[in-house]
Formats: sequence, structure tokens, C-alpha cells
Amino acid sequence: MSLEMMISLILKSLGQTGQMVAISGLLGSLIGLPIGIFLATSGKGELFPAPTVNRIIGLIVNAARSTPFIIMVVAIIPFTRLVTGTSIGTNAAIVPLTIATIPFFARLVEAAIREIDKGLIEAARAMGATPMQIVFKVLLAEARPSLMAALTMTMVSLIGYSAMVGAVGGGGLGDLGIRYGYQRFMPEMMLAVVIVLIVLVQFVQSAGDALARSFDKRNRKN
Repeated sequence: MSLEMMISLILKSLGQTGQMVAISGLLGSLIGLPIGIFLATSGKGELFPAPTVNRIIGLIVNAARSTPFIIMVVAIIPFTRLVTGTSIGTNAAIVPLTIATIPFFARLVEAAIREIDKGLIEAARAMGATPMQIVFKVLLAEARPSLMAALTMTMVSLIGYSAMVGAVGGGGLGDLGIRYGYQRFMPEMMLAVVIVLIVLVQFVQSAGDALARSFDKRNRKN
């Protein structure tokens, strides 16, 4: 295989990986964010007390997180086919990637919210703030650095997941590495895919860390 063809295949696969990660990351975080907020604020005596519902949702989230990703991809093939009309390709891969993102990001959001000083919540309550005002003006505002770090961690994990769906025809860099690097015995293609994935992860991690620092009030004061 010529160098030009190899570069062309890598760029095409990189675009597919970027599409999968961006769309599933956006959808998964939009759904996971309110779930995480609810899990962090719906315990007994908290802003939205609903301990029974909290436990049920927590069990569902834990069950989804404990399911190995590759098994989940295969298990929800009928649902994937129902949503996208196919079980292979980039669009089909977005479905299990999104479903995997939701519980993962929700738990990270919950942890970020629970790190906030309870005194801030009590002070807001004393000033007459409603629960929704506390969520948007206190919890989310104070947790922005942690939420950005959580989003970064989620995107990095999604890059790894997107490579795994290549094993079931999901497209992207993982699929390229399996089809050419493994099945056609082209170690140079496998090496190139690994290097691109490492560079991509480093870029996402560095950009996310920079954004998290920009949101941190302590850094702005310095």
C-alpha cells in the first residue's frame, strides 16, 4: 500500500472517529448531566428529596456502567437497528456509544456536585433561593471546573470505546486497525492507528485541562 493511500484511509477513519465521539459525547452528556444532578440532589433531606427514585436510578446507572462495552454493543443490536436502520457503520456505532456515555458521565457529574461545600447551599437557601436557582446559580456555577474535567474524561473514554466498536464493523480508526493492521497483516497500519489515537487522546486531554483551569476561580485570582 502506498503512503498516499494509507494517509487517505487514516484521515477518513479519523473523521469517522471524530464524528462518533462528538455526537455521542454531546448526546450522552446532555442526557447524563440532569441524571447526575438528580442523583446528587435527591437523597433524603436534599434539594429534591426522592430517596426511592434515587436508589432506582442509581441501580440502573450502576447496571449500565458494569456491563462491558463490547457486550453491550452486541446486546443492543436490535435497538441500534431500530434507531438507525443498520447495525454496522459510523451512525450505528453512535447508539451504543451514547448509551455508554450516559451513566458514565452521570456518575462523574454526581461526584462533581457532591464536592461543593454544603455551606454554600445552606447560604443560598437562607437567602430564599429556590431549588432550581440553587442548581443553576450555585451547584453548576461552582462545579464548572470539575464538570469540564468530567467531560474531558468522558471524551477520552469515548475515543477508546470508538476504537472498540471497530471490532463489530463500527468504522473509524479501530475498524481501520483491525481490517488492515490485523486481518491483512499490515503492522505499519496498526502502528499508525495507535499513534493517531495517542495523539488524539493527548490533544483532547490537554484542551480539556486548559478549559478546566480557565473555569477555576482560584486560577483566575492568581
